[in-house]
Amino acid sequence: METKKNPNADLRKWSPPLFYFGLTCSLGICLTAFEWKSYPEGKLKEITSQTDIWEIPEVPISIQTPPPPPETAPPMVKEVPNDIKIDPEDFNIDINTEENVEIPVVVLPESPPNVEPVDEILDFTEVQATFKGGMEEWTTYLKKNLTYPSQARRMGLEGVVLVRFVVNKDGSVQDVEVVRPLGGGCDEIALKVVANSPEWIPGKMGGRPVRSRMVIPIRFRLN
Repeated sequence: METKKNPNADLRKWSPPLFYFGLTCSLGICLTAFEWKSYPEGKLKEITSQTDIWEIPEVPISIQTPPPPPETAPPMVKEVPNDIKIDPEDFNIDINTEENVEIPVVVLPESPPNVEPVDEILDFTEVQATFKGGMEEWTTYLKKNLTYPSQARRMGLEGVVLVRFVVNKDGSVQDVEVVRPLGGGCDEIALKVVANSPEWIPGKMGGRPVRSRMVIPIRFRLN
């Protein structure tokens, strides 16, 4: 029995060589296209030193006028020798005074004026300053004038505020400040109560009233 011959069998034998040949030709054409160089026709222009490409413009010469000469110094004062006598009649001094006007005589003191020293504020005295009427009157004054701040009441804040102040010789109070604060508005109330307090009995040193510094506690307690 005869077998039929496949017509594509011969093509399969020749297909690899044809493929590589075509690939080689295409690569050669691409390389030739990239390496191809074209030059313009005509001669290149020669650049010499006589070209005007970098021509530097001419700068005109500027003429500056010189500054004016310095002002002349004032003339020197001529010295007059001591031998020349000056006539007092050449000088007329009019003070606009009459003969009957008396000029007061200024008398300077022989010793410097006495300057009283500033009263010293003492922290410790022989007799301590006290509130008029004693501590009972001070407690009564606080009950009448001390109000509990609403902020401290809402916070449930209790405690003691230490207030420092100065009692003068006349019993007045000054330089009020908080030494230990409590907060919640209690510090401001304590300052106001002490600053507006009545006169105190001043402290004494050697039987004389002096300025003294005091620290007093003010307690805030909820009922």
